[in-house]
Amino acid sequence: MADLTLTIDGRPLRVPAGTVVAAALALAGVTAPRRSVSGEPRAPLCGMGICAECRVTINGRAQQLSCQTPCADGMEVITDALI
Repeated sequence: MADLTLTIDGRPLRVPAGTVVAAALALAGVTAPRRSVSGEPRAPLCGMGICAECRVTINGRAQQLSCQTPCADGMEVITDALI
């Protein structure tokens, strides 16, 4: 499998093809990709799309489940981690 490059919060990251976005976030050191309505950090919990704690913006589309989305070359991922 070939590697691909995506950006996470503006930083490029190279991952093997077949990697899901939640794993790429972990490789990038993003431990809490979103914030709750009260501002608490939230992170992937179930890994199968049920809890929705892994939601991020992918290519401009908000609320995407990072645990269910395969990385693609050139993909842009935006988290709430910097907020």
